[in-house]
Amino acid sequence: MSAFASSGIPFFFLIDFEMQKPLIYTLKEAANLGFKFEINGYKNFTESKKHPNLTPFSIAPVPKKVYKKAFNKVKEEITHGNTFLLNLTFPSEIKNELSFEDIFHLAKAQYKLIHKDNFVIYSPECFIKIQNDCISSFPMKGTFYGNLSQVKRDMKTDLKEINEHNTIVDLIRNDLSKYAKQIQVTRFRYLEKIKTSKKDIYQTSSTIQGKLNKDWKKQLPELLFSLLPAGSISGAPKEKTIQIIKEVEKEKRGYYTGVFGYFDGENLDSGINIRYLEKKDGVSRYRSGGGITSLSDLDTEYNELIEKIYVPVV
Repeated sequence: MSAFASSGIPFFFLIDFEMQKPLIYTLKEAANLGFKFEINGYKNFTESKKHPNLTPFSIAPVPKKVYKKAFNKVKEEITHGNTFLLNLTFPSEIKNELSFEDIFHLAKAQYKLIHKDNFVIYSPECFIKIQNDCISSFPMKGTFYGNLSQVKRDMKTDLKEINEHNTIVDLIRNDLSKYAKQIQVTRFRYLEKIKTSKKDIYQTSSTIQGKLNKDWKKQLPELLFSLLPAGSISGAPKEKTIQIIKEVEKEKRGYYTGVFGYFDGENLDSGINIRYLEKKDGVSRYRSGGGITSLSDLDTEYNELIEKIYVPVV
């Protein structure tokens, strides 16, 4: 990665949550291996001429008793002070008449990636952007449903969502400060509307920026891995929280909640691997979840996991 970036060679990268199977390819290699991606309008594929209609997912979510056991363990760890925010996720089995390829072309998202019939991602969340020696992060934390006026009221009064977002903003500021200077939160808790096949969802994000040294391309691998896993899909404090995630979720996340990105020879853009469909042992699974804090309610968090199973089609 350092060699490619320093030489101005464009490349694609994909890093798993556990950081055990990172991949980096030239654009030609990525295409030959079956990776198709779109990042903020840049595509390495030709749009499909097919326009199939999206059919609703048939969802078999993780059993509530399984989720409850993990949820209660997380709340116990919060009580003991071992974590104060943990992103708890589980896979749900789904059925749909469309192929992953069809869903990939139908989905509307800033960050899209598909690898054959293994997985498809249509993520609304940026990991980092680097442009003109400026690094930016856009943590997305806080989910609201309903009409806009109701959502704006909830944003001001929902202490759980307020605390959750503030925690992640502080975490990302600290992460960026390892390699960047002049760290600033340039936009705080703004709304982004996502139109889905089920309902409109409002997510809250912030923009955090800093200045990198001119030689950041030589340090790119160290910079990226120092920020991983992303704070919004792990929690805080990060190291201990990741240990708890491994204990309660029971299986590795793999490329789910990892990151993928594209370096164009000068600048870098990347997304977080959420809104994630995968094939495992012939079964299609959608992986989702949300942040757990001391103020979290079991039913609300379980329902959020299910509500996040969607395709953004508009």
